[in-house]
Amino acid sequence: MTDLISGPDTGAIPQAAPTEVLPPVDGEPPMEWAPTEPARKKRRLGLWLGLGAGALLVAAAGASLILIAPGTTIAGVPVGGMTPGMAAEAVSNRVAATEIELTGAGDGTTLTGSELGASVDAKALADQAFADRPLWNISTWMGKAIVPEVKLDPQAADHALRAAVPTSYVDPVDSNVSFDAASAAYTVTPSKSGTGISVPDLAAAFTAASAKGSTSFSFSGDATEVAPAVDEKTATATAEKLNGMLATIGFYVGDERTVPIAPDVAASWLKIDDVDGKLKITADQSAIQTAVAGLPALVNRAPVNATNIVDSKGKVLSALTAGQDGRTLGDTAGIASAFATQLGDGKANFALPVNSTPFETTTVFRRLEVDISEQKTYLYENEKLVQTWKISSGLPGTPTPLGHFTVFAHTAKQDMGCFEGAVYCTKDVPWNTWFAPNIAFHGAYWHNNFGHRMSHGCVNMPPSIAKQVYDMTPKGLEVWVHA
Repeated sequence: MTDLISGPDTGAIPQAAPTEVLPPVDGEPPMEWAPTEPARKKRRLGLWLGLGAGALLVAAAGASLILIAPGTTIAGVPVGGMTPGMAAEAVSNRVAATEIELTGAGDGTTLTGSELGASVDAKALADQAFADRPLWNISTWMGKAIVPEVKLDPQAADHALRAAVPTSYVDPVDSNVSFDAASAAYTVTPSKSGTGISVPDLAAAFTAASAKGSTSFSFSGDATEVAPAVDEKTATATAEKLNGMLATIGFYVGDERTVPIAPDVAASWLKIDDVDGKLKITADQSAIQTAVAGLPALVNRAPVNATNIVDSKGKVLSALTAGQDGRTLGDTAGIASAFATQLGDGKANFALPVNSTPFETTTVFRRLEVDISEQKTYLYENEKLVQTWKISSGLPGTPTPLGHFTVFAHTAKQDMGCFEGAVYCTKDVPWNTWFAPNIAFHGAYWHNNFGHRMSHGCVNMPPSIAKQVYDMTPKGLEVWVHA
């Protein structure tokens, strides 16, 4: 067994290879075997070929997870097999490079999407296309074209078109709202249409061309009517709103406009701006603050206690002095800011924070007493004599009735006895305070003999005194006539 040739890859056993010795079994001598043969080496070319194919399959499977399905188009740009990032860039480039050939007044002029500020949301569109149509999902292949709206930057497009076709442009005149000091009101100036090239129509044409996959299209550069951004209807509505505000603007305590604001002052606070064709009202906080600084002197007041005239039973006959609560202006910090915001919303009544002090009420029991024997009338308040006047009561043939009466009527001027069959007629008797049938306190301008009986039953007084009694005797006032 020693003549075997050994060598690399021959499969022979090298001579120096040891033999294996088995341990004795049940006392028998050990046994020797031929040298152990090492395992034969395997050829691995097929394995390497298999690994390459598998790697390609794995790579293809991985790619299918990051690419957009074949047959997908966005704005006319084929993006199948692209990543979302590549697709977004391709779409943006196509939109920017699209050429617009102007016709008509703009004949011979070509603009690009880039010059017009054309854009689509390419990133969002590409991301959504990948989300809806990944390459791995065969059912989404060859899907319907994605047609986004192409938008034009208004300023960029207007600038480019004006430069290209200046003859097509006449600027419109907006309607305006301004304060007229003479009428102390807001007035409106008329609007006027202009001409130009319609940017919205151009954007629509751009979208249609992109949907077809066109890299160029034609559009008329002829002038079309351009409406003013602010028309008279809008301006008139704003002026009416402002004039309504001028009629009520001020600082209020409850329903009382405690501090009115003059129209010209209010107009100096307010500003009207055109914001995308709408008129927006704003107010100057610093100007309002000047008015706020003067509020305490106009709002703060001490309480005024009420005084009521009552009868002997305590029934209120009239208010001698009307009561009025006192008030103190609260915290004024933030008023100017809050009022400015409120005016911007069209509300001109600002409610002030005030602390109120209630008034107190006192009562006065007032009555008149006529003393026929002394020919005097007395005024009592809470049974205290306040005033005394000389009078002329009824003559013996026409005496003034005695008893307790109450005032029931007042006439500022009255003809007396001027009827058919009357024994006298006195015209325009002033300041009549009626307390008994056909009997009144009144002024007597035809004599000056007060302190003596002179009348046909009424109580004569000098006109100035009669006016005083007229004013201070409400209905229900008690009158006592005695001898």
